Amino acid sequence: MSLNQLSVKEAANVSLGGVGCFIEDGTTAITGKKIVAIQFLSDTTFTTLTPNSSAFIGTSDGNGDDIDGNNTFPTGLTLFGQFTGFTLATGSVIAYEGAF
Repeated sequence: MSLNQLSVKEAANVSLGGVGCFIEDGTTAITGKKIVAIQFLSDTTFTTLTPNSSAFIGTSDGNGDDIDGNNTFPTGLTLFGQFTGFTLATGSVIAYEGAF
C-alpha cells in the first residue's frame, strides 16, 4: 500500500513513527532505515548520524556541523527529522521509523 492510499490520519501516523520503532544500545551501525524521531534513553553520543538530506542535522553540508562524539544528546530529548542511519558511540535510544 502506498501513502497515497492512506487516510490523512493514517498518513500522519506513518510520518510520526507509525511504521514501528526499535531500541539500540550498542555500537552496531544502523543503515537503510527511514527514521523520523530518535528518543534518548540515556545521555548519548554518535559516531555517525546520517540525515536523509542536508536539511537535517548530522552533516555539515548545509546546516551546521557534523554530529560526532563531541555532541552529547541528553536523556529524555527527542530529535525529530529524517535519518537513514546512525552508529552510537555511547548511550541508548529508541528510533521511530516512518515514511519520507
